[in-house]
Amino acid sequence: MIAQPEWIDEELVGTHISIVEKKKKIRLEQLRFEEFHEGDTAQIMHIGPFSEEGPTIQKLHDFIRSMDGVRTGLHHEVYLSDIRRAKPENWKTIIRQPFQK
Repeated sequence: MIAQPEWIDEELVGTHISIVEKKKKIRLEQLRFEEFHEGDTAQIMHIGPFSEEGPTIQKLHDFIRSMDGVRTGLHHEVYLSDIRRAKPENWKTIIRQPFQK
């Protein structure tokens, strides 16, 4: 779930998925391009293993409360690190939580 500039479209993404699959000999069938509208959202960067996200998520929830906001829906995560290569203590995850005031 990484935002793309407006000039990136589904056709361009599809073309480059094919190129990467052939060049790197990997399968990307779960990769997709779609619009996502979530409204107001708070986000925070977590660095470390997924099992230690609890305090980071609590900070995010506390921030939303401090803004007189109410969480709407579930949070989602954007993984920035390749967990096959990076050490768990260096994993970077953006945690996003939609909310309403």
